[in-house]
Amino acid sequence: MPALPTAAFSIALDCQLDNVPGTLGRLCSAIGDAGGNIGALDGFDVRGPVLRRTVVVHCRDEEHQKVVVEAVRALKSVTLIDWWDRTFRMHEAGKIQVLSTAPVNDREDLSMAYTPGVARVCTAIENDPALSHRFTIRKNTVAIVSNGTAVLGLGDIGPEGAMPVMEGKALLFKEFGGVDGFPVCINARTASEVVEFVERIAPTFGGINLEDIKAPECFEIEERLRASLDIPVFHDDQHGTAVVTLAALWNSLKITGKKMEDLTVVIAGVGAAGVAIGKILLNAGIGEVIGCDRVGAIYSGRGDMNWAKEWFAEHTNRDRRMGTIGEVMRGADVFVGVSGPDLITAADVRAMAVDPIVFAMANPNPEIRPEQADGLAAVMATGRSDYPNQINNVLAFPGIFRGALDVQATDITENMKLAAAVAIADSVTEADLKPEFVVPSVFDRSVVERVAPAVAAAAIADGVIRGR
Repeated sequence: MPALPTAAFSIALDCQLDNVPGTLGRLCSAIGDAGGNIGALDGFDVRGPVLRRTVVVHCRDEEHQKVVVEAVRALKSVTLIDWWDRTFRMHEAGKIQVLSTAPVNDREDLSMAYTPGVARVCTAIENDPALSHRFTIRKNTVAIVSNGTAVLGLGDIGPEGAMPVMEGKALLFKEFGGVDGFPVCINARTASEVVEFVERIAPTFGGINLEDIKAPECFEIEERLRASLDIPVFHDDQHGTAVVTLAALWNSLKITGKKMEDLTVVIAGVGAAGVAIGKILLNAGIGEVIGCDRVGAIYSGRGDMNWAKEWFAEHTNRDRRMGTIGEVMRGADVFVGVSGPDLITAADVRAMAVDPIVFAMANPNPEIRPEQADGLAAVMATGRSDYPNQINNVLAFPGIFRGALDVQATDITENMKLAAAVAIADSVTEADLKPEFVVPSVFDRSVVERVAPAVAAAAIADGVIRGR
């Protein structure tokens, strides 16, 4: 099934039209006949016998963009002045910048912001390093660290290729949580290289958000940094995904009437996200979890597994079920995909238990498209913004770090993650809950207002806050 037009592949067409009736209609028809979906029409700029208009068109992919452009160029009454890819245009020169918060309008301002007044603050911090969390950017700043080895569904594309994602993460931190996130993409391949680097830059930041680091190194990196640093360390690909998945599942069960302890969950992809999802679901009381990788089902005693998968095998799949993803999905209640595109089919969903729940979260393309599972799944969710029920980490990480920074937390505990999941689930009211709405919108600003205080309270209860 071909992909639908989406804003991710949208283009802007700067067109000059003959100022006669019917020209705009012919332009719109040509775009529609080429399969483009018009997203916006800017206002007219009338210039005598001609007029200018910019048209936003959603396309399926880059090849489809060219098809739409050529269709417009073929119109005799329309001149295509220019066109551009709106996604690439958004990323020109990056998506974030540094802004000053202190005025420097005169000598007095300068003497306090910099020398000689700044020396007083430096000395105070030297005598009491904890003051750095009050009198420097550490109070509200998180390092977003990646080595680019597992970026989205793109794989190992290097630190330079990872930068647009980390910039986007910083943008979301600020936009939704008021947290200053700074992208730090590093040329470090081994776990020890990453750990050493982060330990050296840690004095600048109030928290560390690890991102897009491949498994199994990501587990070792997070574990070692949590042990060595006194600031929160959070691998979002693991725990952010797990927190939102649990929230979505809780609300899905309200619709299906099933219970946690009775569920069989199949997880496709036993990397960073898959392992973390398995752990949080087991902690939540799920009846059975079965993981699958490229070889097939994960079970105790299977060869060719790294230590993270061996841990997963020891704690899941009690009956040691074997076979392909399609085989172990038979009779399962829930499918959770954190793997790759087009992994399962409509037939696989039909073979699941009554009222199956399908979370196909691979990005940018899910394990199965909602159109293919339409009418088969009781609840369908993806990781994409152009389908209902987007299981997006932005529902978790801004509020988690906002709450952690607010109380100067030194760690992020399991109870803090659980508190975040509960707050996210509770953000969907009973009146709003339906199969197409089991998680709140990523644009619901009240989610952070619920998550942050819940996380802060859990940090206080767990005793992982800095003495103030």
